Amino acid sequence: MSDQPSDALRAAPADAWGVVPAYEDASHAWVTVPQRTRDRMIEAMGRDPGAPPPEPTAAPLFVRTGRPVDVDGVREVTLETGESIPVRGRLPSDLPSGYHELRGDDGERLLVVSPGRCQPVTTTPSWGWAVQLYALRSRASWGVGDLADLRELGREAHAAGARSLLVNPLDAVTPVRPREPSPYFPTSRRFLDPLYLRIEEVDGIEVVDDLERTAAAAREASTTGLIDRETVIDAKLEVLEAVWRGSRQAGREPGFLAFLTERGSELSRFSTFCSLAEHFGGGWRSWPDAYRHPDAPAVAAHARGHADRIRFTAWLQWLCDRQLATAAAQIGLVGDLPIGVDPDGADAWEFQDVLADGVSIGAPPDELAPSGQDWGLPAFVPSRLRADGYRPLISTFRAAMRHMAGLRIDHVLGLFRLFWVPTDGTAGEGAYVRMPHRELLDLLALESQRAGTFVIGEDLGTVEEGVREELADRDILRTRVWWFETERQDSWDPGAVATVSTHDLPTIAGVWSGADEDAQRRIGLTPDPRWYLDLRRRLADVAGVGLDAPVGEVIAGVHRWVAATPCVLVLAQLDDAVAAEDRVNVPGTDRVQRPANWSVPLPVWREDLREHPGVRAVADVLNAVRGPHARATTGTAPDGRR
Repeated sequence: MSDQPSDALRAAPADAWGVVPAYEDASHAWVTVPQRTRDRMIEAMGRDPGAPPPEPTAAPLFVRTGRPVDVDGVREVTLETGESIPVRGRLPSDLPSGYHELRGDDGERLLVVSPGRCQPVTTTPSWGWAVQLYALRSRASWGVGDLADLRELGREAHAAGARSLLVNPLDAVTPVRPREPSPYFPTSRRFLDPLYLRIEEVDGIEVVDDLERTAAAAREASTTGLIDRETVIDAKLEVLEAVWRGSRQAGREPGFLAFLTERGSELSRFSTFCSLAEHFGGGWRSWPDAYRHPDAPAVAAHARGHADRIRFTAWLQWLCDRQLATAAAQIGLVGDLPIGVDPDGADAWEFQDVLADGVSIGAPPDELAPSGQDWGLPAFVPSRLRADGYRPLISTFRAAMRHMAGLRIDHVLGLFRLFWVPTDGTAGEGAYVRMPHRELLDLLALESQRAGTFVIGEDLGTVEEGVREELADRDILRTRVWWFETERQDSWDPGAVATVSTHDLPTIAGVWSGADEDAQRRIGLTPDPRWYLDLRRRLADVAGVGLDAPVGEVIAGVHRWVAATPCVLVLAQLDDAVAAEDRVNVPGTDRVQRPANWSVPLPVWREDLREHPGVRAVADVLNAVRGPHARATTGTAPDGRR
């Protein structure tokens, strides 16, 4: 390690394999990657470190909408609509955006015509709520907040002045026990979790006997303490299976048949994976060898033998899709795309041929994690991903934007580079591997424009020079979190989303009361009392109150301060508004050390939020600064200037 890199090292790009030879860590010291680490990364790509990198074959060609491009040896472009256009040396500038096919002397290759920039967000400053849906319980839901609760929250929030509603990832998890509680460790980023279904709104529910008894038992399991996902999903599946068996119409609805056609083979493979997981009782890496690849003959035989169960799983996805669409009609939903997936899950099974072997995604050592972090998520091999025409990411972006007005991308820095950690080593033995970020951002822009979905990049942490400028050039909003900020209020970016905190940080009430500090000690951590004292002083300062003020005044005051920043969108966490003291998640802890991670319900029923004094107070200060009436009377310009 050296404090300063040489001029050559500072300017050195990633090597031909994409491995970055050195990086600046969180303390601004430069870390040189040893040769043995570089070789290990190349081996994880399935290559010999001593051999030259393979030449890319049939690599996709990316062009921007409206820009002519000279091409040699290309004879024809086949548009995704099926229309063929002859080419003589130059691609026409009026090609529509989309995924087309080039035919020429060297065969066929993918042609991606991208607008280059994502769907812009409205230029009118607005605000919204951020919510963990599982925690948003109502008296009607079955112990877990569901999509009907999301719909009703969206309707009431919009009526109260909110224009956006950020929701945690709703992605599916592998249907085995113990059930994965983290929304950021899904089995698939392309399909939804039936846990969130409102059962009473499923067509054909009238065939189920003792429905209320089943519902009451599910509610009882989560009445006190933490959310019991396993009891809830068991109860819901029992009822849904009864509908599937007993309703003459279930599985025959025209909408379901159209959904099967629309989602095609990816839905079939996901549903087959779920059936195999139920059959073998675990993730795909523990299955018999004959079933470990989606193209294996044994998998096809299983699908034929379990066709009804596989179709039932697809039907559940259709139900989820319908209920999500209904919720999205009430307010601008903002989805959340995790950085990766369960390595034993459905997406890793389907896309295993483009994943690295023997490494996972993580982060290098820093002050908060001196040993570094290993997130346990699989990594795409850039060259394989490119050779596959980016099929996994196109499918993921498209699914994540479905029904969404906006999409938050967790750790958006991963589109530029990812830190690979050997699965049998430590984060200190890891290295950054470059991603083809310009092409990935072109894909993101194309899918964003098609879906009409604006994009938020979670750009917290160590950020390379030029990354934020590139995100801004692509109309990707950055993230500003008050917890981490020291800059003046008027210096915050107009092209950003502002929040007070995040799901991985303490709540305002937890800091103000001291409850969060106490909770850290109880689970064996060593919180810094000075950090908490400094944070309480900062809270008091921006809220304009004393250190003995009621927590409600602090919460309202801090949100008033954040609302007055130039940021185009402010999101307030419902946990803060209701003065919840428990964190949503404590990073670096597991379900043994802290079972409460991702399992703490809001301490207020969803039906009571509208009249909750804390919720009303936060909504009032946000509306006063950036609601319709405030804009009409104060003359706030689109970029936040007065």
